[in-house]
Amino acid sequence: MKVTPLRLEVSESIGTVSAELVVAEGAKAILALAHGAGAGMNHPFMIALANELAQLNVATLRFNFPFTEQKKKRPDFPPVAHKAIEAALTKAHELLPGVPLFAAGKSFGGRMSSQFLSKSFPDFVKGIIFFGFPLHPPGKPTLERATHLKDVKMPMLFLQGTKDELALWSLVEQVTGELPLATLYKLDGANHAFKKGKENLIPELARETDQWITNGLNLRK
Repeated sequence: MKVTPLRLEVSESIGTVSAELVVAEGAKAILALAHGAGAGMNHPFMIALANELAQLNVATLRFNFPFTEQKKKRPDFPPVAHKAIEAALTKAHELLPGVPLFAAGKSFGGRMSSQFLSKSFPDFVKGIIFFGFPLHPPGKPTLERATHLKDVKMPMLFLQGTKDELALWSLVEQVTGELPLATLYKLDGANHAFKKGKENLIPELARETDQWITNGLNLRK
C-alpha cells in the first residue's frame, strides 16, 4: 500500500487544499472520498476506511473541503464544495486514468458529491457511494435534501444505519425505493457515525463497497 500526500487546486480564487492518495498495487477502482461537515480528511473514520478499502484493492483520494483547510467551523456553501469535488474527481482520474472512478463521501461529503453530479455528468465517474446520507437535520425528518437525487444518472450505493439521527429509516427506504439506480445496504443498529456499541463497522462498510463496485463492473463488461 502506497500513501502519497498531495495538494489539490480547487480554483484560482479558492486556492489549494490537502489531499492524500492511498493505493494498493493492482487497484480495481478509486474513490474520491469527501469528508463530513464535522471533521476533515484525517478524521480516524476517514483514515480507517481508506486503509480498509486499500486492503481490498480499492484506492482512495481523500481531500479537505476549503472550510476545513482554513480551519473554519461552518461548512462551505454548495458552489464551493462542488468545486472541491470536481477538482478531486478530476485529479483522481488523472492519477489513475485506467481505473474506474467513483465519487464517495461521508454525510455532507456524499450529499455535496451527489448535488454536483446531478448537474454535471463526467463520463469517467461510474457511480456514487454514500457513507450515511444526511437526509434531514436531527429530529426534523423531511425529504427536501433528497430532491436532487432523481437527477443523478449513475448507480448509487447508500450505506445507512437504522438508527441514523440524520436519516429516519422509513424515509431512507422511501427515497431509495423511488430511485431505479439506487442500492440500499442496511446496518442494523448503527447511528450516523456508524457506531453500534463497541462493534467496528468499518470493515463491513469496506466489504460492501467493494462488493457493490465489483458487481457493477462485472455487469458493465
